[in-house]
Amino acid sequence: MPESQNIEWKESWRDEYLKWICGFANAKGGKIIIGKNDKGEIVGIANSKRLMDDIPNKIQTQLGIICDIDLVEAENMHYIEIDVKPYDVPISYQGKYHYRSGSTKQVLKGNALNEFLLKKAGKTWDDIIEPRAKLSDIDTTAIEAFKNGAVISKRLSFIKEEKDLERILNNLLLMQEGKLKRSAVVLFGKNPCRFFINAFVKIGRFGDTDDDLRYQEVIEGNAYQLADQTLDLLDKKFLVSPISYKGLQRIEKWEYPYEAIREVILNAIVHRDYMGAPIQISVYDDRLMVWNEGSLPDDLTIEDLKKKHSSRPHNPILASAFFKGGLIESWGRGTIKIINECKKAGLPEPLIENQSGGISVTLFKTKKTKTELDKQNLNERQFKAIEFVKENGRITNKDYQRINNISREMATIDLRKLVELDILVSSGTKGAGSYYSIK
Repeated sequence: MPESQNIEWKESWRDEYLKWICGFANAKGGKIIIGKNDKGEIVGIANSKRLMDDIPNKIQTQLGIICDIDLVEAENMHYIEIDVKPYDVPISYQGKYHYRSGSTKQVLKGNALNEFLLKKAGKTWDDIIEPRAKLSDIDTTAIEAFKNGAVISKRLSFIKEEKDLERILNNLLLMQEGKLKRSAVVLFGKNPCRFFINAFVKIGRFGDTDDDLRYQEVIEGNAYQLADQTLDLLDKKFLVSPISYKGLQRIEKWEYPYEAIREVILNAIVHRDYMGAPIQISVYDDRLMVWNEGSLPDDLTIEDLKKKHSSRPHNPILASAFFKGGLIESWGRGTIKIINECKKAGLPEPLIENQSGGISVTLFKTKKTKTELDKQNLNERQFKAIEFVKENGRITNKDYQRINNISREMATIDLRKLVELDILVSSGTKGAGSYYSIK
């Protein structure tokens, strides 16, 4: 039996291993084996009978739980197996809550501890009553917007004629015993930041590096309106809308697929940790990144997000209201939609990462990003030429020779490969007037 995230080998017993038992009980359970070294080899224990009395008593007295403890004989030696079952209630050791995560043990503090205790109580953050909030804190225009969306999506068609605010909130599970829940304030509050200081979106426009912040904006509002307000500000101030004409009709397009950005923002609003940092949108020359604090469920990976997966929102009551209001789907297809929208637009697959205690989604404006170009096995001369084109709009064969100090023949070979790879396009002319530009 190899050591893993659910198994620990210890050569001898120490009372500090009660922390590990506590960690297993708070997570998915596991085994501690006393009498094996780090390689899993049996080294045996001399005082097995005394330990078989002491260990169960210490576990029960200091942790308040019961574990299956077996004395095993092998290779003429004894070792002890402590089988720890997962507990539905939180278990503490000397006032601290330990938790087994992967192959390490951590002491839960702050937001992590709050989330853990809520989960053990069968609650989520958005299901808790907010004692400071009153019905007068609810924005009726947001409620009307929700009603319109619910009718259009045909998910709550009957709500169109409903005028009783309290009944609407009760039916959406946003109230309990006549009091508003946190979810009601976040979804429809006039000023959610008055209750939860970081319930806003921050947008920054950067240059080439994260240190080069050119300007930034903060968007405050309730969750049901936040996505539209954010998209509107992105369009007006942070993104360039390419313009084309169809006859006399002026056509403006988004730099990134509109539906992809909208879905990323909606996902961030639904899944974020509202006790943590605000949602942060970073806009660069060639990419857009949305980050929100929070983590995936233990058994869900980044790769799982790229295929059909179960829907387990961090804030299920918020997610339910967004679904009923026609804003999102409820089948775990948000990330798939983001990926598909980018592919339809001919853009690279978005990059989804665990980053700085949260989840980030990066959309790329073009396939000519450094990440994508690295896959093409280009040489340094070709990278230098692409940067030249980005700065100057075009490059000639003479320019290529000059910046790389190479012959015309070598420049022609390099440029031809860039055209074949669909990175550059030739002007189609010959002689002194010919040039290459980004396709």
